[in-house]
Amino acid sequence: MAALARPRDGRMIGGVCAALARRFGTSATTMRVIFLVSCLLPGPQFLVYLALWLFLPTEKPAGTAW
Repeated sequence: MAALARPRDGRMIGGVCAALARRFGTSATTMRVIFLVSCLLPGPQFLVYLALWLFLPTEKPAGTAW
């Protein structure tokens, strides 16, 4: 499994679904559909998305040592 970081490419809004898709080995479209369907259920989905957007680091550019 890949490290959990928001990618620089393949983002739609914040890159959270793309990061989760890479982490769990699915496509970003699948993860986005799962998120949209989960929004029909009661719960804090939007708050979790916002928290992940704020706290997940952005993927480091290729070629940087730091």
